[in-house]
Amino acid sequence: MRYTRLGSTGLVVSKLCLGTMTFGLQVDEATSIRILDAAHEHGIDFLDLADVYPLGGSLETVGRTEEIVGRWLRGRRSEFIIASKCSGRMGPKAFHEGNSRKHIMDAVEGSLKRLGTDYIDLYQLHRYDPETPIEETMSALDDLVRQGKVRYIGASNFLAWQLARAQGVAAANGLARFATVQPRYNLLFREFERELFPLCATDAIGVIPYNPLAGGMLTGKHDPTSDPTPGTRFTLGTAQGIYQKRYWHGSAFEAVADIGRVAADVGLKTATLALAWVLHNPAVTAPIIGASAPEQLADTAAALDVQLEPAVLSLLEELTHHFRYGDAER
Repeated sequence: MRYTRLGSTGLVVSKLCLGTMTFGLQVDEATSIRILDAAHEHGIDFLDLADVYPLGGSLETVGRTEEIVGRWLRGRRSEFIIASKCSGRMGPKAFHEGNSRKHIMDAVEGSLKRLGTDYIDLYQLHRYDPETPIEETMSALDDLVRQGKVRYIGASNFLAWQLARAQGVAAANGLARFATVQPRYNLLFREFERELFPLCATDAIGVIPYNPLAGGMLTGKHDPTSDPTPGTRFTLGTAQGIYQKRYWHGSAFEAVADIGRVAADVGLKTATLALAWVLHNPAVTAPIIGASAPEQLADTAAALDVQLEPAVLSLLEELTHHFRYGDAER
């Protein structure tokens, strides 16, 4: 495993971050534990969660993923960097979601209890909330840092202007600023290269992208002539519509086939090549990798040892550049 600093902070984390959103629905607790054990064996000490996980669940399942990871962490909390997120709906009331002071304060207490810890290393907003003044949100997060319940703060699914505005408000008011941003990024979705990544590079904001394998599409295992594969994110509860809209279409399948041929030519699995490409971007700090089985981590961990030749990078650029400009079918 390789390690890196998280943005401009002094915090050092593994170059790969284990995503846990499959834990508790797509995969059961026993399999989740095996995945966590395998990640630990690979040297991964950076874990990403959210209070609303597992992915594809409902109000009856929110918090289940944090509970699973919390049970696994007992007695070894100090060995891992734990990132979690708030903003999503956690209850039936209107104030049970969003980035208000009330919801943030309630949400962090819930996460701390489920994780069995008294602090979260990186606490992130899961999304931008246009209904709540950003000053209120940043002030609440700053209070959590000062109280010691949160060590660093970050944002997920923020556009460049939203991130810049939040950082500006924090700087102007002497509040804690975002150390990281968590965008969707892979060979089939490259739009954040245009504005968000240059902002992060300029301001030393860590980038921990999710979906580096496009929800499993970039493993090459899906058949475009068949219905979405049972047991994957493309058929998973409330998430299936989101993932089918993102990736289950002709241009994505064509690109995956092309990328697969490039991978075969250089002697790599498609997943390994796709993740190596993400890691090659200097703006990226640590991609968030997911798994539905522990053995899948071997292919992704192998990407750390891959040095992509200029000719391969040029070919991948040629095959996927249209995904950078948002004009691909999606």
